[in-house]
Amino acid sequence: MAKDTTNLLPYSLEAEQSVLGSILIDKEFQFEIASKVKAEDFFVESHKFIFNAMFEILSDSKPVDLVTLIDVLSKMPSVKYDKKSGSDNLDLIQNAEKKTMLERVGNIDYLTEIIRSTPSAANYEYYVDIVKRDSVLRKLIRCSDAISKDAISSDNGTKSVAYAEKLIYDISEQLDTSSLTNVNEHVDGVLDTFQKIQSDKNYLQGLHTGFTALDDLTNGLHKGNLIILAARPSVGKTTLAMNIVENVAIRHNAVCAVFALEMTKEELTERMLCSIGGVSGQDAKKGKLDSEEWKKLWNAQKIINSTKIFIDDTSMTTIPDILSKCRRLKSMQGGKLDLIVVDHIQLMNAVKSSESRQSEITEISRGLKMIAKELEVPVIALSQLNRASETGKRRPQLSDLRESGAIEQDADIVMFIHRPDRAPTEDGEPQPKNRVEAEIIISKNRSGACESFKLLFKGEQSKFVNIVYNSPEPPAYIATPKSSSAEVDYDDGFDSSIPVGEPPAENPDEDIF
Repeated sequence: MAKDTTNLLPYSLEAEQSVLGSILIDKEFQFEIASKVKAEDFFVESHKFIFNAMFEILSDSKPVDLVTLIDVLSKMPSVKYDKKSGSDNLDLIQNAEKKTMLERVGNIDYLTEIIRSTPSAANYEYYVDIVKRDSVLRKLIRCSDAISKDAISSDNGTKSVAYAEKLIYDISEQLDTSSLTNVNEHVDGVLDTFQKIQSDKNYLQGLHTGFTALDDLTNGLHKGNLIILAARPSVGKTTLAMNIVENVAIRHNAVCAVFALEMTKEELTERMLCSIGGVSGQDAKKGKLDSEEWKKLWNAQKIINSTKIFIDDTSMTTIPDILSKCRRLKSMQGGKLDLIVVDHIQLMNAVKSSESRQSEITEISRGLKMIAKELEVPVIALSQLNRASETGKRRPQLSDLRESGAIEQDADIVMFIHRPDRAPTEDGEPQPKNRVEAEIIISKNRSGACESFKLLFKGEQSKFVNIVYNSPEPPAYIATPKSSSAEVDYDDGFDSSIPVGEPPAENPDEDIF
């Protein structure tokens, strides 16, 4: 590997020459080679200029050879005056402009040397890998220098860590290893998957939420999926999302990360206790619980203490923050992370501030999808709906997603919560609350049907439960016998058969975040 004595940044002169030489030699694959690298991947300045000229030729649908390359380089000035730079050294600029780019890169002699020094265009993939590798290493070295300078002058450790993570995150985001492949390479694998599903119906089941109809329609929550749960304020978005977290953590021992930008850890814990225990939160706050309800709360505490639910209630959160914390959590849990919940999108901060909130939401939405794919975990992101969704008594629809259509585009599943009881009657009075049924509308589902189903909403207990028609259904947590004679029954999610003892000893959660 060649080294500049005044600059220790890694690069390979031979590999860079061979990439450029391969483009000149191999007419069949020159566009493919050029698409795998960028000008910034080259270290030698003249190589950047040569590559830019090559790409300009290819962009005009012309072949790159010695003749076309010389023609373009000879017409390009070696320096362009940039008014924004504020440079006033006009003599230097005017003298430089007298030279063409061809002269600056070493004239025809150097171009022929590049061709002559290329061993074989057939090995271009290896040359490209070397150039890309050295490019990444140089970026890392420059990042480390920037991080060192920031750390020396910084008076805020948290901001410096975020700055360092952002720099590294940007480099990793630029790494693109995907490529076009022939579909026939995947046929055997797909058929093999179908055969396994045929013999085992649960082979491709995702994470089951505990809500039967939702699991039937989506086949569970799958790794890499972005699930949007949207509704107007105070309809039950957080409640439904946390119920899913409770169910997967209790039933499947899932590791769950919850990013609450609106509520505190204590408020969410309070809701979970009441939901799992089947106790009224209002009665608990007013000191109206009886001895039986206290027993339910102690049992709920035992259940929660055995789960792996981690909550971060930082209000100023960005995509890099979430990615960094989830990587750390996944590492601490032995590589296991099963579900991420973000509550909610509109409260998140964009890394790149913009005058348009729509542009920021687009960045956030795309970032959440990237997190789901990179960490191989389903992400449930809550979203607000615009006020138009409250017009009349209509059901919410995709166009009601607030501030950006990118949310709809990036999502694999979009669900809405529709509560008819929230809409006033014709005489302006609230709907009766003795039987609150919520309709869950799936308006987008990449891997299944777009249908709706109903859940019973128990607001006082902060929970949604399954509605069971004609036959009993196991509760969300532990099976409880129910009478099968009832025409309509509800899955209340609490097992009164759990042995009751003294209040369990304190077991404070480890602060992962």
